[in-house]
Amino acid sequence: MDGFLLSRADRTLRAFGARDTYDTAAASITALSNGDTELIVGALPFDPERPAALTAPEFWEFTDGPWQPESIPDLPMVSLTREVPAPAEHVSRVRSLIARLRGGALEKVVAARSVALGADSPISAEALVARLIALDPAANGFAVDLTAAGDSFRGHSLVGASPEVLLSRRGRRVVCRPLAGTAPRRLDPAADAQEGRALLESAKNLAEHAFVTDWIREALAPLCSELSIPDSPVLTSTHEVWHLATPIEGILRDPATSALDLATVLHPTPAVCGTPTSLAMTTIKDIEEDRRFYGGAVGWCDAEGDGDWVVAIRCAEITADGREAIATAGGGIVAESDPESELEETSTKLRTLLRAFALEQRPEHNGAPTRHHYRAPICSSLASG
Repeated sequence: MDGFLLSRADRTLRAFGARDTYDTAAASITALSNGDTELIVGALPFDPERPAALTAPEFWEFTDGPWQPESIPDLPMVSLTREVPAPAEHVSRVRSLIARLRGGALEKVVAARSVALGADSPISAEALVARLIALDPAANGFAVDLTAAGDSFRGHSLVGASPEVLLSRRGRRVVCRPLAGTAPRRLDPAADAQEGRALLESAKNLAEHAFVTDWIREALAPLCSELSIPDSPVLTSTHEVWHLATPIEGILRDPATSALDLATVLHPTPAVCGTPTSLAMTTIKDIEEDRRFYGGAVGWCDAEGDGDWVVAIRCAEITADGREAIATAGGGIVAESDPESELEETSTKLRTLLRAFALEQRPEHNGAPTRHHYRAPICSSLASG
């Protein structure tokens, strides 16, 4: 996608062109402080040591409400061509991680896996994000040109529908809404409500969520003169899953602390990495393939320091020729985790992308993915779920 889009329920930003590009957050922060640009848009990678994809756009427009394109273009037929790792290998990795967690050095680590979708004609990033926004009751969606991150990302796009706000900054006020702790949605209303109640009462999920909120408290406390973090999370949902969420608000001590500064402080949270952060990051890099921009952050920051950054989840990276999209999902692993349930959680989260292509995933434990070919319009029952 040539440009940038971030759609939220209350506001949309679209940006076009590239007056300059930056592969580090530090260079972007300097450009804003020097007055070289009035706005930075783009994405931070999962691993902060990897190149970022940040741009000073030529033109941009903020509009109220979510993005509402005039039409939603068709997406090509796709097939589920491979899973990385295979489901059985993911279960094995999780089992190994649980053994390490019970050893005491790690408290939590996020394990992720990917599926590759091959297309019979190029996938349009704009068409995919339009479909994701239409299917999301909260109208969340983003699309980012990743070219600024270097040659291996030239022409690639990151497209997704993240429900998680890393941070929003307006003046000295900063808001975070971390998600950690997940349960699947059910078609039957009574069973669905029971899943939500069980999640709120789950000691395992409450402990996993507390790792995130405690970490954010430690990160923000030195930067805020006031910080409000509720004692207990609340229940929130997407079409596919229930989540535990905690609304966090703070007042910055220094008005010069920008949204991009805050993004570099807060990313990656234990929600996408683990705790202790450095050990969890090392563990992930040792056992997983490169996550690239999955689990990173997508957003913007202006010259006043205001901005919005969301966590790059429920997303896929589209290749330069548009013939392949790699969708990734992860789950937080703690000592009490069940490997089979963790595999199911990633499958549930992947459905956000698979539904956009009208593709249902049925992973096989022998490692052979099931293939289906569909070309289907958006179903009203999905869009309203």
